[in-house]
Order: sequence, then C-alpha cells, then structure tokens
Amino acid sequence: MMLAKKALVTGGAGFLGSHLCRRLLSLGYEVTAMDNLFTGTKNNIYDLLEEKRFSFVLHDVTQPFWGQFDEIYNLACPASPIHYQKNPVETMKSSVLGMMNVLDLALKTKAKVLHTSTSEIYGDPLVHPQVESYWGNVNTIGIRSCYDEGKRCAETLCADYNREYGVDVRMVRIFNTYGPNMHPKDGRVISNFIMQALANKDITLFGDGSQTRSFQYCDDLINAFIKYMSLDRGVIDAFVEKHNLGAAVINTGNPGEYTIRQLAEETLKQIPESTSKIVYEPLPKDDPKRRKPDITLAKELLDWEPSIPLQEGLSKTIAYFRKMF
Repeated sequence: MMLAKKALVTGGAGFLGSHLCRRLLSLGYEVTAMDNLFTGTKNNIYDLLEEKRFSFVLHDVTQPFWGQFDEIYNLACPASPIHYQKNPVETMKSSVLGMMNVLDLALKTKAKVLHTSTSEIYGDPLVHPQVESYWGNVNTIGIRSCYDEGKRCAETLCADYNREYGVDVRMVRIFNTYGPNMHPKDGRVISNFIMQALANKDITLFGDGSQTRSFQYCDDLINAFIKYMSLDRGVIDAFVEKHNLGAAVINTGNPGEYTIRQLAEETLKQIPESTSKIVYEPLPKDDPKRRKPDITLAKELLDWEPSIPLQEGLSKTIAYFRKMF
C-alpha cells in the first residue's frame, strides 16, 4: 500500500489556499494548512477540520517551522492592496522571511516547492501583454512596493536556492484571480463590485474605468498548480534552458482582457435587482493601467489554459457572496 503524499499549504485558510487544500485532499494527499489568520479565516476550511487527512496549524510563516512534507505550496502573503498596505513591513517579511523559511525547510527535507508569485512583479508594465522575460516597471518606494518588491525578492530567493542548493522550486506569476472564499472586504475589484451591488451602494470606478485587467477563475488556477507540481524536474529544467528563463517561472492567468467599466457593467447585469449606480473617483497612485498575461509558456509546459469564462465564474462568485446578505 502506497503512503499518501504529504503537502503543506502556507496561507491554507485563505482564498486560494482553501481551494488548494480541497483539491489536494480530493487527490488523496495528507494536507496541513498553515495560516496566521491575518487575512485568512477558519470559515474557509471549517468543513475540513473533521477530515482525518487534514490538519490546521496556527503559525506565522515569518517564524521558522518544521515538518516532513513531500510538497510545499507557498501561498502565505496578503494579496490585496487594503491588506498589504495596512501593515507593509509585515507584508514584506511574509514574502521574504516566509520564503526563506519555506526554502530552508525544503532544503533540509528534499520537498518540492510551488511558490505563488504575482503579476504585480511587472509593476505598471511598459510591455503588453506581459511575458516572463519582461523585468517590470516597479516603484521601489511606493505604497504598493511592500508587496511588489517583496514578491520580486521572493522570486530571487527561489532562483538562488535552486541554483546554489538544488532546491526543486517552481514559480507561478498569478494574474487577477477570483471566486468563492474571497474576503468580502479585501478591496479587490471583483469582490468590491459584487458587495457594492448587493448592498445597493454606488459602484466605485477609479479613473475613467478604461484600465484593463484579466480575470482568472480560481479552479483554473488550481489546475495549473497541480499540473506544474506533477511534472518531473528534468522536464522543467529542459524547458527553462530551452526558453532561457533563468528559473522555473511561468505566468498563470486568463488572457481575456476587460476594462474595469466592462466588469462593473457585467456585475450589474448579473445582479439585476441592484439599484447601484456607477460613480468615478481619482485613480490610486501606482495603479497599473493595463494588465494581461501572455500564457504561451504555460500552454507549452503544462498543456494548460483557463476554461471558465468571466460570465460563468462571476455568476458562481456572486452566488457565494449572496449568502452574506
């Protein structure tokens, strides 16, 4: 009888972490979720606590930890501007010290690591769509820098631990992702619009609403995680060398591009009873004007691309938030 693989999910009580825990359990893993509950909540994993193959550890990833795992999925970091700007020093620590603690554990135990990076490492991009070889346009001292630069430093650590120590680490640069279990007050555009519409409050657009984003449903992203971690390291190394990437990093997102105004209009269309109106406010500092992933490499390496259109994913997400009203 084969023993079940053991996985650690840092940030396991968060939006994406909770979805990942469920998927790993469905695949037969023993799963440990680690979270300090700064932005995560036990409500996201409450139904899993009775599962024999699941355990929850209340711990801050910035502090060293120990455990024997086959795979470590590093999702521990506040990911919305409201949360990561609330405590920027701790945000930077979670990216940098947390990444070091994950990598040190992987080095000692020979665990594979999947690190969730972000499209924010591209900053306000001068290249469109964004490709993995683009180095970005980031303000190092802005109000978003704690997250942007923290994630960039985490990628550097991943690349160096792989080159210097041979740690098997794979990185995904996640573009805007949404779905059930999002925090209702995380300040992200989809959760903001849905909550405002359900509460019959004005839907707030910053600038003129012409800035663009690409929106990826959470299930599509989790599929990419699983596919990436299932690959043999030799296949990944050959791919990295072929494309001269320097490290095992790929974009994961939906290349469909929407203006923020289009998103607001689609949200109101799916909540027809709402009396909300669209209003405009000044654009926040350092807010990217355009954001769209080039997923050519993910298609080639993982045979993966998103399959859930915005209209369908938005409907599922609205159904989740309706339960709060």
